[in-house]
Amino acid sequence: MLANQVAVVTGSNSGIGLGIAEALAAAGASVALNSFTDRDEDHKLAEDMAARTGSKVIYVKADMSKGDECAALVEKAAAELGTVSILVNNAGIQHVAPVEDFPVDKWNAILAINLSSAFHTIRTAVPGMKANGFGRIINVASAHGLTASPFKSAYVSAKHGVVGLTKTVALELAQEKVTCNAICPGYVLTPLVEAQIPDQMKTHNMGRDEVVKKVMLERQPTREFVTTDQLGALAVFLCSDAASQITGTTLSVDGGWTAL
Repeated sequence: MLANQVAVVTGSNSGIGLGIAEALAAAGASVALNSFTDRDEDHKLAEDMAARTGSKVIYVKADMSKGDECAALVEKAAAELGTVSILVNNAGIQHVAPVEDFPVDKWNAILAINLSSAFHTIRTAVPGMKANGFGRIINVASAHGLTASPFKSAYVSAKHGVVGLTKTVALELAQEKVTCNAICPGYVLTPLVEAQIPDQMKTHNMGRDEVVKKVMLERQPTREFVTTDQLGALAVFLCSDAASQITGTTLSVDGGWTAL
């Protein structure tokens, strides 16, 4: 489906980003994986994905808190794989604290990685997309891009900003055959989340299922986690011809969270 397309997925050596990258590669796209580390296992991750999917997969180290490295990621992917036609902005971090106690350095880092990085990668990738007459930009926002929770001032602000950036870019590129959309997941069962469950079971003296439904998924009406496979499938759809008239919108994958 995506043969001859080149995708960059930021923050993709684990979790949601890895799931989306895997789906894009399985659909035939060449993919550049990314994170801020440069370990043997990062490059092995790319090699293994290439072997499984038959697509070309590379790993590119880039710190998404730095605008020049965001741009360099897109440029290196284009140099090694071809013009970037699919851009998935997924990189993100989180910190939780009351607003009056929120560390300024954490605020700046969250805004840089969760929001500004998307601006830097988009501005770098768009000229090539426009020249080729095709592009798909997918910003991984969050249910917190549409609603709020206490103690997450920076994260909620950044994700609301991602939604606004998505709409603006979509309007600017509406006649260029380049779409820009935001996926807004609820709680996703990533390895990081899975690792938190045993501690929650001890803290609340509950079984696994009870912790998941009553503690972790309290705001998610289905009481079920979103999966990375589901998000990957949605990303592939958004990159298809069938989605060519879907642009400037948010697609909630949150078990009904934002319907409340």
